[in-house]
Amino acid sequence: MTLQEVVSCVKGNVVCGGEHLARDVELGFASDLMSDVLTLLNDDLLLITGLANIQSIRTAEMSDIHQILYVRNKQPTRDMVELAQQQDITLMTTPCSMFKASALLHQAGLKPVY
Repeated sequence: MTLQEVVSCVKGNVVCGGEHLARDVELGFASDLMSDVLTLLNDDLLLITGLANIQSIRTAEMSDIHQILYVRNKQPTRDMVELAQQQDITLMTTPCSMFKASALLHQAGLKPVY
């Protein structure tokens, strides 16, 4: 599934990294606990979270995650966007809850990590 398909599926918006919308993601992981995210060793992963703070960007950076979907209309701050741009991380938002976004993406073919 491409990032463009992710955005369309959840009626989302691209905050930064729009040049990467053709990038493929195979797996999704939904969590607000960044310690859980740090245990993942998967490539082509979409992080789905409601934790809209700088820690979500830092965690993605350390875990080699290149795309984050913020749920519940959470909006990244300017500092978050700047850091994401420096790290080549695409940030997207959706009005959906984490449950609904995960369900829609799974139904569209995104696979769970486990």
